[in-house]
Amino acid sequence: MSTTHSAGPRIQQRPLGATGPTTSVLGLGCMGMSDLYGPADEAESIATIHAALDAGVTLLDTGDFYGMGHNELLIHDALRGRDRESVRISVKFGAQRSPDGQWLGYDASPAATKTALAYTLRRLRTDYIDIYRPARLDPNVPVEETVGAIAELVEAGYVRHIGLSEVGAETLRRAAAVHPISDLQIEYSLISRSVEEKILPAARELGIGVTAYGVLSRGLLSGHWNNDRALAGTDFRGHSPRFQGDNLAHNLLLVEALRTVAAERGATVAQVAIAWVASRGEDVVPLVGARRRNRLAEALGALDVTLGAADLAAIEAAVPAGSAAGERYAAAQMAHLDSEH
Repeated sequence: MSTTHSAGPRIQQRPLGATGPTTSVLGLGCMGMSDLYGPADEAESIATIHAALDAGVTLLDTGDFYGMGHNELLIHDALRGRDRESVRISVKFGAQRSPDGQWLGYDASPAATKTALAYTLRRLRTDYIDIYRPARLDPNVPVEETVGAIAELVEAGYVRHIGLSEVGAETLRRAAAVHPISDLQIEYSLISRSVEEKILPAARELGIGVTAYGVLSRGLLSGHWNNDRALAGTDFRGHSPRFQGDNLAHNLLLVEALRTVAAERGATVAQVAIAWVASRGEDVVPLVGARRRNRLAEALGALDVTLGAADLAAIEAAVPAGSAAGERYAAAQMAHLDSEH
Protein backbone atom coordinates (compact mmCIF):
# COMPACT_ATOMS: atom_id res chain seq x y z
CA MET A 1 0.00 0.00 0.00
CA SER A 2 1.20 3.47 -0.81
CA THR A 3 -0.04 6.82 0.40
CA THR A 4 0.48 10.27 -1.02
CA HIS A 5 -0.38 13.63 0.43
CA SER A 6 -1.55 16.67 -1.48
CA ALA A 7 -3.35 19.91 -0.75
CA GLY A 8 -6.53 21.32 -2.24
CA PRO A 9 -9.17 19.64 -4.42
CA ARG A 10 -7.84 16.33 -5.69
CA ILE A 11 -10.84 14.13 -6.21
CA GLN A 12 -11.06 12.45 -9.57
CA GLN A 13 -14.34 12.16 -11.45
CA ARG A 14 -15.83 9.10 -13.09
CA PRO A 15 -19.02 8.23 -14.99
CA LEU A 16 -21.69 6.59 -12.86
CA GLY A 17 -22.55 3.59 -14.97
CA ALA A 18 -22.85 3.60 -18.74
CA THR A 19 -25.70 6.12 -18.82
CA GLY A 20 -25.36 8.06 -15.56
CA PRO A 21 -23.79 11.40 -14.72
CA THR A 22 -20.13 12.03 -14.03
CA THR A 23 -19.48 12.25 -10.29
CA SER A 24 -16.60 12.36 -7.87
CA VAL A 25 -15.09 8.96 -7.04
CA LEU A 26 -16.30 9.47 -3.46
CA GLY A 27 -19.75 10.73 -2.50
CA LEU A 28 -21.15 12.20 0.70
CA GLY A 29 -24.12 10.45 2.31
CA CYS A 30 -26.04 13.05 4.31
CA MET A 31 -28.54 10.88 6.22
CA GLY A 32 -26.80 11.03 9.59
CA MET A 33 -26.95 14.82 9.56
CA SER A 34 -30.71 14.60 10.12
CA ASP A 35 -31.74 11.17 11.32
CA LEU A 36 -31.05 7.68 12.65
CA TYR A 37 -27.61 8.25 14.19
CA GLY A 38 -28.67 10.43 17.11
CA PRO A 39 -28.34 14.21 17.46
CA ALA A 40 -26.28 16.14 14.91
CA ASP A 41 -25.04 19.72 14.86
CA GLU A 42 -26.71 21.55 11.96
CA ALA A 43 -24.00 24.19 11.59
CA GLU A 44 -21.29 21.52 11.58
CA SER A 45 -23.29 19.48 9.08
CA ILE A 46 -23.45 22.43 6.68
CA ALA A 47 -19.75 23.13 7.23
CA THR A 48 -19.03 19.47 6.40
CA ILE A 49 -21.00 19.67 3.16
CA HIS A 50 -19.11 22.85 2.28
CA ALA A 51 -15.77 21.17 3.03
CA ALA A 52 -16.74 18.22 0.85
CA LEU A 53 -17.71 20.46 -2.06
CA ASP A 54 -14.54 22.52 -1.69
CA ALA A 55 -12.47 19.32 -1.78
CA GLY A 56 -14.08 18.27 -5.05
CA VAL A 57 -16.90 15.97 -3.88
CA THR A 58 -19.78 16.43 -6.33
CA LEU A 59 -22.21 13.68 -5.26
CA LEU A 60 -24.59 14.32 -2.34
CA ASP A 61 -26.95 11.52 -1.34
CA THR A 62 -30.16 12.03 0.63
CA GLY A 63 -33.68 10.71 1.10
CA ASP A 64 -36.93 12.62 1.48
CA PHE A 65 -37.66 10.63 4.65
CA TYR A 66 -34.38 11.53 6.38
CA GLY A 67 -35.67 13.70 9.20
CA MET A 68 -38.99 14.04 7.34
CA GLY A 69 -37.60 16.49 4.79
CA HIS A 70 -35.05 18.05 7.14
CA ASN A 71 -32.11 16.58 5.21
CA GLU A 72 -33.28 18.07 1.93
CA LEU A 73 -33.79 21.46 3.58
CA LEU A 74 -30.31 21.18 5.09
CA ILE A 75 -28.78 20.46 1.70
CA HIS A 76 -30.65 23.42 0.24
CA ASP A 77 -29.14 25.66 2.90
CA ALA A 78 -25.67 24.24 2.26
CA LEU A 79 -25.96 24.79 -1.49
CA ARG A 80 -27.16 28.37 -1.22
CA GLY A 81 -24.83 30.47 -3.37
CA ARG A 82 -23.21 27.40 -4.95
CA ASP A 83 -23.32 26.39 -8.61
CA ARG A 84 -26.23 23.92 -8.83
CA GLU A 85 -24.92 22.40 -12.06
CA SER A 86 -21.66 21.40 -10.35
CA VAL A 87 -23.44 19.16 -7.81
CA ARG A 88 -25.13 15.81 -8.35
CA ILE A 89 -28.03 15.30 -5.93
CA SER A 90 -29.26 11.73 -5.45
CA VAL A 91 -32.62 11.35 -3.70
CA LYS A 92 -34.38 8.24 -2.38
CA PHE A 93 -38.13 8.20 -1.88
CA GLY A 94 -40.95 5.85 -0.96
CA ALA A 95 -40.36 5.10 2.73
CA GLN A 96 -43.48 5.82 4.78
CA ARG A 97 -43.06 7.05 8.35
CA SER A 98 -45.34 8.21 11.14
CA PRO A 99 -44.86 11.47 13.09
CA ASP A 100 -42.93 9.58 15.77
CA GLY A 101 -40.52 8.23 13.14
CA GLN A 102 -41.83 4.67 12.97
CA TRP A 103 -41.46 2.84 9.66
CA LEU A 104 -44.78 2.07 7.97
CA GLY A 105 -43.64 0.41 4.75
CA TYR A 106 -43.01 1.67 1.22
CA ASP A 107 -45.09 3.31 -1.46
CA ALA A 108 -43.53 3.54 -4.90
CA SER A 109 -46.76 3.74 -6.88
CA PRO A 110 -46.72 6.15 -9.83
CA ALA A 111 -48.89 8.73 -8.04
CA ALA A 112 -46.82 8.58 -4.84
CA THR A 113 -43.61 8.78 -6.88
CA LYS A 114 -44.64 11.97 -8.60
CA THR A 115 -46.06 13.53 -5.44
CA ALA A 116 -42.88 12.80 -3.51
CA LEU A 117 -40.77 14.42 -6.20
CA ALA A 118 -42.92 17.56 -6.14
CA TYR A 119 -42.20 18.01 -2.43
CA THR A 120 -38.51 17.20 -2.89
CA LEU A 121 -38.10 19.82 -5.61
CA ARG A 122 -39.73 22.41 -3.35
CA ARG A 123 -37.60 21.58 -0.30
CA LEU A 124 -34.37 21.59 -2.28
CA ARG A 125 -35.43 24.71 -4.23
CA THR A 126 -34.24 23.14 -7.45
CA ASP A 127 -35.79 22.48 -10.84
CA TYR A 128 -34.48 18.94 -11.18
CA ILE A 129 -32.99 15.97 -9.33
CA ASP A 130 -29.90 14.36 -10.80
CA ILE A 131 -30.70 10.80 -9.69
CA TYR A 132 -34.09 9.74 -8.33
CA ARG A 133 -34.64 6.29 -6.89
CA PRO A 134 -37.10 4.28 -4.79
CA ALA A 135 -35.52 3.50 -1.42
CA ARG A 136 -36.69 -0.11 -1.55
CA LEU A 137 -38.72 -2.38 -3.78
CA ASP A 138 -42.44 -1.83 -3.14
CA PRO A 139 -43.92 -5.35 -2.83
CA ASN A 140 -47.30 -4.06 -4.03
CA VAL A 141 -46.08 -2.25 -7.15
CA PRO A 142 -44.19 -3.85 -10.05
CA VAL A 143 -40.81 -2.20 -10.46
CA GLU A 144 -41.71 -1.55 -14.10
CA GLU A 145 -44.50 0.81 -12.97
CA THR A 146 -42.23 2.73 -10.62
CA VAL A 147 -39.47 3.10 -13.20
CA GLY A 148 -42.04 4.03 -15.83
CA ALA A 149 -43.34 6.84 -13.62
CA ILE A 150 -39.83 8.19 -13.06
CA ALA A 151 -39.17 7.89 -16.81
CA GLU A 152 -42.13 10.25 -17.36
CA LEU A 153 -40.47 12.67 -14.91
CA VAL A 154 -37.24 12.36 -16.89
CA GLU A 155 -39.12 13.17 -20.08
CA ALA A 156 -40.65 16.21 -18.36
CA GLY A 157 -37.22 17.43 -17.25
CA TYR A 158 -37.72 17.03 -13.49
CA VAL A 159 -35.30 14.09 -13.18
CA ARG A 160 -32.10 13.48 -15.12
CA HIS A 161 -31.27 9.86 -14.24
CA ILE A 162 -33.02 6.89 -12.64
CA GLY A 163 -31.40 4.84 -9.90
CA LEU A 164 -32.42 1.91 -7.73
CA SER A 165 -31.62 0.92 -4.16
CA GLU A 166 -31.22 -2.45 -2.45
CA VAL A 167 -32.69 -4.62 -5.19
CA GLY A 168 -31.60 -7.96 -6.59
CA ALA A 169 -30.26 -9.00 -9.98
CA GLU A 170 -33.58 -9.95 -11.57
CA THR A 171 -35.19 -6.69 -10.45
CA LEU A 172 -32.28 -4.80 -12.01
CA ARG A 173 -32.91 -6.55 -15.32
CA ARG A 174 -36.65 -5.85 -15.24
CA ALA A 175 -36.09 -2.18 -14.43
CA ALA A 176 -33.40 -1.71 -17.07
CA ALA A 177 -35.77 -3.10 -19.70
CA VAL A 178 -38.04 -0.09 -19.08
CA HIS A 179 -35.46 2.71 -18.89
CA PRO A 180 -31.67 2.98 -18.51
CA ILE A 181 -30.62 2.76 -14.85
CA SER A 182 -27.64 4.89 -13.85
CA ASP A 183 -26.69 3.15 -10.64
CA LEU A 184 -27.69 0.78 -7.89
CA GLN A 185 -27.27 2.09 -4.37
CA ILE A 186 -26.55 -0.83 -2.08
CA GLU A 187 -24.64 -1.68 1.08
CA TYR A 188 -21.14 -2.89 0.29
CA SER A 189 -18.26 -3.10 2.73
CA LEU A 190 -15.62 -5.50 3.98
CA ILE A 191 -18.24 -7.10 6.23
CA SER A 192 -21.22 -6.81 3.83
CA ARG A 193 -20.25 -8.60 0.64
CA SER A 194 -23.36 -10.50 -0.45
CA VAL A 195 -23.64 -8.28 -3.53
CA GLU A 196 -20.59 -9.92 -5.04
CA GLU A 197 -22.32 -13.19 -5.91
CA LYS A 198 -25.15 -12.13 -8.25
CA ILE A 199 -25.97 -8.45 -7.93
CA LEU A 200 -22.63 -6.90 -8.86
CA PRO A 201 -22.18 -9.14 -11.94
CA ALA A 202 -25.71 -8.29 -13.10
CA ALA A 203 -25.11 -4.57 -12.65
CA ARG A 204 -21.94 -4.82 -14.71
CA GLU A 205 -23.68 -6.84 -17.40
CA LEU A 206 -26.28 -4.05 -17.68
CA GLY A 207 -23.84 -1.13 -17.49
CA ILE A 208 -25.24 -0.01 -14.13
CA GLY A 209 -22.88 1.70 -11.68
CA VAL A 210 -22.83 1.05 -7.93
CA THR A 211 -22.98 3.69 -5.24
CA ALA A 212 -21.89 1.77 -2.16
CA TYR A 213 -23.27 2.91 1.18
CA GLY A 214 -22.38 1.54 4.61
CA VAL A 215 -18.72 1.33 3.58
CA LEU A 216 -17.79 1.72 7.27
CA SER A 217 -20.73 -0.45 8.33
CA ARG A 218 -22.39 2.51 10.08
CA GLY A 219 -19.28 3.33 12.06
CA LEU A 220 -18.36 -0.21 13.05
CA LEU A 221 -15.37 -0.17 10.68
CA SER A 222 -14.46 3.43 11.49
CA GLY A 223 -11.82 2.42 14.02
CA HIS A 224 -13.48 4.76 16.53
CA TRP A 225 -16.09 2.36 17.97
CA ASN A 226 -15.83 0.59 21.32
CA ASN A 227 -17.88 -1.70 23.51
CA ASP A 228 -18.77 1.06 25.94
CA ARG A 229 -20.12 3.61 23.50
CA ALA A 230 -23.48 4.98 24.65
CA LEU A 231 -26.10 5.49 21.95
CA ALA A 232 -28.97 7.96 21.85
CA GLY A 233 -32.44 6.45 21.82
CA THR A 234 -32.91 7.70 18.26
CA ASP A 235 -29.77 5.89 17.04
CA PHE A 236 -30.92 2.81 15.16
CA ARG A 237 -27.59 1.08 15.80
CA GLY A 238 -28.91 0.41 19.28
CA HIS A 239 -31.13 -2.22 17.63
CA SER A 240 -28.76 -3.37 14.89
CA PRO A 241 -27.65 -7.01 15.37
CA ARG A 242 -24.02 -6.26 14.55
CA PHE A 243 -23.81 -3.79 17.44
CA GLN A 244 -25.22 -6.13 20.09
CA GLY A 245 -23.41 -8.07 22.82
CA ASP A 246 -21.25 -10.94 21.62
CA ASN A 247 -21.76 -9.88 17.99
CA LEU A 248 -20.21 -6.50 18.70
CA ALA A 249 -17.30 -8.03 20.62
CA HIS A 250 -16.59 -10.40 17.73
CA ASN A 251 -16.84 -7.65 15.11
CA LEU A 252 -14.53 -5.35 17.04
CA LEU A 253 -11.90 -8.09 16.97
CA LEU A 254 -12.11 -7.95 13.18
CA VAL A 255 -11.62 -4.20 13.38
CA GLU A 256 -8.51 -4.64 15.51
CA ALA A 257 -7.10 -7.09 12.98
CA LEU A 258 -7.75 -4.52 10.27
CA ARG A 259 -6.17 -1.82 12.42
CA THR A 260 -2.93 -3.79 12.50
CA VAL A 261 -2.92 -4.05 8.71
CA ALA A 262 -3.69 -0.33 8.35
CA ALA A 263 -1.10 0.80 10.89
CA GLU A 264 1.64 -1.17 9.15
CA ARG A 265 0.84 0.80 6.02
CA GLY A 266 0.49 4.27 7.53
CA ALA A 267 -3.28 4.55 7.20
CA THR A 268 -6.29 4.44 9.52
CA VAL A 269 -8.86 1.67 9.75
CA ALA A 270 -11.48 3.86 8.08
CA GLN A 271 -9.18 4.81 5.22
CA VAL A 272 -8.34 1.20 4.45
CA ALA A 273 -12.00 0.15 4.65
CA ILE A 274 -13.02 2.92 2.23
CA ALA A 275 -10.07 2.28 -0.08
CA TRP A 276 -11.00 -1.41 -0.20
CA VAL A 277 -14.51 -0.59 -1.46
CA ALA A 278 -13.10 1.89 -3.99
CA SER A 279 -10.75 -0.86 -5.22
CA ARG A 280 -13.68 -3.08 -6.21
CA GLY A 281 -13.92 -1.43 -9.62
CA GLU A 282 -14.10 1.77 -11.62
CA ASP A 283 -17.89 1.42 -11.54
CA VAL A 284 -18.09 1.55 -7.71
CA VAL A 285 -18.45 4.91 -5.95
CA PRO A 286 -18.25 4.72 -2.13
CA LEU A 287 -20.55 6.98 -0.12
CA VAL A 288 -19.15 8.15 3.21
CA GLY A 289 -21.53 9.29 5.93
CA ALA A 290 -19.29 11.85 7.61
CA ARG A 291 -21.20 14.30 9.80
CA ARG A 292 -18.21 16.34 10.90
CA ARG A 293 -15.28 17.91 9.09
CA ASN A 294 -12.65 15.88 10.91
CA ARG A 295 -14.31 12.60 9.90
CA LEU A 296 -14.66 13.87 6.34
CA ALA A 297 -10.97 14.75 6.23
CA GLU A 298 -10.09 11.25 7.38
CA ALA A 299 -12.38 9.71 4.76
CA LEU A 300 -10.90 11.85 1.99
CA GLY A 301 -7.50 10.51 3.01
CA ALA A 302 -8.63 7.14 1.67
CA LEU A 303 -8.22 8.56 -1.82
CA ASP A 304 -4.49 8.78 -1.17
CA VAL A 305 -4.31 5.06 -0.37
CA THR A 306 -3.39 2.69 -3.18
CA LEU A 307 -3.92 -1.00 -2.46
CA GLY A 308 -1.66 -3.53 -4.17
CA ALA A 309 -2.16 -7.28 -4.37
CA ALA A 310 -0.26 -7.89 -1.11
CA ASP A 311 -2.33 -5.24 0.67
CA LEU A 312 -5.59 -6.75 -0.53
CA ALA A 313 -4.47 -10.20 0.58
CA ALA A 314 -3.59 -8.88 4.05
CA ILE A 315 -6.97 -7.14 4.34
CA GLU A 316 -8.76 -10.30 3.22
CA ALA A 317 -6.89 -12.32 5.84
CA ALA A 318 -7.79 -9.82 8.56
CA VAL A 319 -11.47 -9.62 7.61
CA PRO A 320 -12.45 -12.67 5.55
CA ALA A 321 -15.68 -12.61 3.58
CA GLY A 322 -18.60 -13.69 5.75
CA SER A 323 -16.72 -13.21 9.01
CA ALA A 324 -19.02 -10.60 10.57
CA ALA A 325 -21.38 -11.63 13.36
CA GLY A 326 -25.01 -10.57 13.06
CA GLU A 327 -27.21 -9.42 10.20
CA ARG A 328 -26.84 -5.88 8.90
CA TYR A 329 -30.47 -5.07 9.74
CA ALA A 330 -32.93 -6.21 12.39
CA ALA A 331 -35.40 -8.86 11.22
CA ALA A 332 -38.26 -6.36 10.69
CA GLN A 333 -36.09 -4.28 8.36
CA MET A 334 -34.73 -7.32 6.51
CA ALA A 335 -38.31 -8.16 5.57
CA HIS A 336 -38.46 -5.05 3.39
CA LEU A 337 -35.47 -6.05 1.24
CA ASP A 338 -35.86 -7.52 -2.22
CA SER A 339 -36.28 -11.28 -1.77
CA GLU A 340 -33.29 -11.86 -4.07
CA HIS A 341 -30.92 -9.95 -1.81
